Amino acid sequence: IYKKPRALSYFYRCFIFVINMSMKQDFEGLRNKLDKISFPNIYLFKFIVKSDVKKIAQIEALFNSDNAQIRLTESSKGTFVSISVKEIMLSSDEVINIYIESSKIEGVIAL
Repeated sequence: IYKKPRALSYFYRCFIFVINMSMKQDFEGLRNKLDKISFPNIYLFKFIVKSDVKKIAQIEALFNSDNAQIRLTESSKGTFVSISVKEIMLSSDEVINIYIESSKIEGVIAL
């Protein structure tokens, strides 16, 4: 069994901390933009993920399957999938929570 060297795991924890701080700043900018929108409103989410059924299912699970309009578009080589989701959001917090949850899925790029 491979064990990460201690220095690497410390570096990894520092890296995750920096990413999380950056995300908070990113979400504050998003929150400022969302606060200019009246809710409830239809919001368009866009994600890019490698063509992996499990990853696609994890993104789809973030949304209400009855109300959300989900469109999948494969890249020309079939390596990646673009996921576009339109759903009625009730508040800016609800939008940001979707982005926070999607950031926990490894390899997902939120646009």
